[in-house]
Amino acid sequence: MASVEEIMRKVHHLEIKARRLSRESFSGEYHASFKGQGLDFEDFREYQHGDEIRFIDWNVTARMNAPFIRTFREERELNVLIAVDISGSSVFGSQHLSKRELAAEIAAVLAFSAKHNGDKVGLLLFTSEPVLFLPPQKGTKHTLRIIREILATTPAKRDTSIGTACDFINRTLKRKSLVFMISDFIDHDFHKKLGTLAQKHETIAIRVFDPVEEHLPNVGKINLTDPETGWQTMVNTSNNNVRQAFEKLTKRRLEALQKTLRKYQIDSIDAPTDQDYLPDLHKLFKTRSSRHA
Repeated sequence: MASVEEIMRKVHHLEIKARRLSRESFSGEYHASFKGQGLDFEDFREYQHGDEIRFIDWNVTARMNAPFIRTFREERELNVLIAVDISGSSVFGSQHLSKRELAAEIAAVLAFSAKHNGDKVGLLLFTSEPVLFLPPQKGTKHTLRIIREILATTPAKRDTSIGTACDFINRTLKRKSLVFMISDFIDHDFHKKLGTLAQKHETIAIRVFDPVEEHLPNVGKINLTDPETGWQTMVNTSNNNVRQAFEKLTKRRLEALQKTLRKYQIDSIDAPTDQDYLPDLHKLFKTRSSRHA
């Protein structure tokens, strides 16, 4: 476990980077991509030709002896929840970043972008159970706590249940919200519950992964340990059949995930630990912006 000083250095580094990116690169894109979640009543005015008949207020109309309609303004403020998988597999990283560190960086960019847009941001950390929930709030102090908790929290359990996280979000968030689900999505039996989440809340999936998890390197015999269960086995990575079987299983898992994302119209990006995720995040924001135009 990293020391408090090391964690605070990482938080400070992410704060500087995320502030710059959210201000210079994502501020306008975020605003255009994520619209307000509804309309707030503003006032009454007399009906004019072309107005929506469904907005006529019949009580006011009866009192004034003339048709009056309700007028509204867009509710700009969003409720944003960043849900981060901190199960045992999140600490893995064959490159310079672990999946947990990459998740923290992406979450920092999203949190500061939301903050600059005037939105409330919350956090859910989960494994096979909810570990920490911070209700959506505003403020720099709250945003920095989100980053710190992602990096520093040590869960009691190390296995994963995305379905349990989805159930918790649906029970806890009463108002329709924007949910960023950040995980490696190495789990099973969660697809239907992810779909239920997407039907209730606007959901975006961000898959963080390490390249070794998709393409087993040819490095001879190695001991592999499941970081969530502790199960160990010896694998001969020089065996071509072993590598092909591994990639086949991975491909099948990813195809099932993509099928679910398409079925429930969940936008997503892949964020590998060995590449820059920013181009894909830009592309996601621009695609959503053009869709809402």
